[in-house]
Amino acid sequence: MLNMYLTDENGRLQEVDNIEKGCWINALHPTEEEVQYLIETLHLEHDFIKDPLDDEERSRIEKEDDKTLIIVDIPTVRHDDDGNSTYDTIPIGMIITPDCFITICLEENPIFERFINQRIKGFYTFKKTRFALQLLYIISTYYLRYLKQISRKTVDLEKELNKSMKNKEIFTLLGLEKSLVYFTTSLKSNKTVIQKLTRSEYLRMYEDDQDLLEDVLIENKQAIEMAEVYSNILNGMMNTFGSVISNNLNSVMKLLTSITIILSLPTMVASFFGMNVEVPFGHYPHAFTVIMVIAAILSCTTAFIFWKKRYF
Repeated sequence: MLNMYLTDENGRLQEVDNIEKGCWINALHPTEEEVQYLIETLHLEHDFIKDPLDDEERSRIEKEDDKTLIIVDIPTVRHDDDGNSTYDTIPIGMIITPDCFITICLEENPIFERFINQRIKGFYTFKKTRFALQLLYIISTYYLRYLKQISRKTVDLEKELNKSMKNKEIFTLLGLEKSLVYFTTSLKSNKTVIQKLTRSEYLRMYEDDQDLLEDVLIENKQAIEMAEVYSNILNGMMNTFGSVISNNLNSVMKLLTSITIILSLPTMVASFFGMNVEVPFGHYPHAFTVIMVIAAILSCTTAFIFWKKRYF
């Protein structure tokens, strides 16, 4: 799907039908016909269009004549079969040409929506260098946003794991740990691309653009540090709560064993006095009461001993 946008003289974003000078072309999962249209119309390299559509493509920046390709990873939210949120990364491509700015991605994402809905201050489609830096800045802020969501989920899981004996929470933690690995790897690759942008050989920058580039580097660095911290925390939690679940299960088994022993004593007493031989109190009128008292005393004594030893 191809959508083309252009900011007017007042800075309002409008969708246009044809490619115009200074426009933004947003290609979301484009078809082969749309890919060929962009290649032929804008005289682009085939790899410039196809590489960002490979979900395993690495982050990089390259320049061919007067056209620059920037590929970075963006965070995405997915849902598993149980409805739990999982996090992943996918590549997006930014192609900067003398006439227009092109973004390419495999799927829709909220990052592009923020630009389309004009929620970014100072956004103009014809300011291509600034547009690229604004995109990189918003990408870093979304990494930070999703990292905070992972942190909140970790706290909620910690409360559940304290009393859990199942593996469901452990698998959820494992999914979050994998997400952090993806985030850390992608953020470090993005950092390399951002640092390369400081060289004037790729993009021409003005003073305001340099300030924005510094902000992008700071946000990216902060996201890397947060991802590494949360990853270390989750590693420790995985090991700790594996032991917690095992201890919880042991406690339950110990309680059930204690109850079984306590209940077996009245059964044993009743078995002795139920034999078809001469037994004590055999002709005593209150024998049943005496037997029940003996059984109760044995059970209570055993229960008291177990309680003192903290078996339950």
